[in-house]
Amino acid sequence: MGTVNHPEELYTFAEDAPAVPAGLHLVAGLTGFADAGSAVAQVTTAVLEGLETELVAEFDPDVLLDWRARRPVITFEHDHIAAVEPPRLRLHLVRDEIGQPFLFLSGYEPDFQWNRFVRAVTDLAAELQVVDTTWVQAIPMPVPHTRPISLTVSGTRADLVEQMSVWKPETQAPANVLHLVEHRLSETGAQVTGLVLLVPHYLSDTEFPDAAVAALSGISAATGLIFPSDELREEGREFRTRVDEQVSGNEELQRLVSVLEERHDTYMEGNPIASPLTGVDGQVPTADAIAAELERFLAGRRPDGDPAAD
Repeated sequence: MGTVNHPEELYTFAEDAPAVPAGLHLVAGLTGFADAGSAVAQVTTAVLEGLETELVAEFDPDVLLDWRARRPVITFEHDHIAAVEPPRLRLHLVRDEIGQPFLFLSGYEPDFQWNRFVRAVTDLAAELQVVDTTWVQAIPMPVPHTRPISLTVSGTRADLVEQMSVWKPETQAPANVLHLVEHRLSETGAQVTGLVLLVPHYLSDTEFPDAAVAALSGISAATGLIFPSDELREEGREFRTRVDEQVSGNEELQRLVSVLEERHDTYMEGNPIASPLTGVDGQVPTADAIAAELERFLAGRRPDGDPAAD
């Protein structure tokens, strides 16, 4: 395989790619490193299967992917291979629940060519004249499932950091490639927001719907986009009921959750988080309720709920 010399060689525009208007939000979420609670995977499914999408561009897996580490999935029927599903990294033009267009970058996190991939994404953002970039990741943390999922917010939006960022560490940690994208965009003066969800560590290997709801709510707060989340919210209620039943039948789990609750509540008492996105009853409105009251939110208010409440 030859060396890729230019970032634009990493991707190909779709033959019937739609015209992308200037001034759109770019939303990104990649899987492969850390996706606690399958938050990014669930967000990707909610967007690509629940909204109107058009393919804009696709990245070359032969350059970016370690195929032996992340092999394609085949469907074998009796005596033949009926389908092959390779990993994909794509950029789509999407319309949210009320028709607002945005760009969505989703798929695998590259194994190779990180610097060129970062340049490719930032160059694409400039070429397509996006207004801002918002990316999401979920990591496991010692927090209880009985409390709202919290966020660490980074980037250039001081208002979102002030309103939504619960944990503001000074630390070193392994990077997601989108950390590098955020850093490069910040250096160029572009507007960018990173949303890292803090998911209960004991649920990090599950498909935790609340994590996806929190991610969508955070993206909505940053962009004003409206996503389908009612089904995820219902799945979340059912999931929490099953977890609570399991915890109630296990004294060791009860002690663990109790300790986590005490630590969480003590921390939050010393680090109050104010948000204009939460109603007086502390509840987050559904996507349908937000859409019905869009006129009021467009007058300077964010149109979705606070990811720090559910």
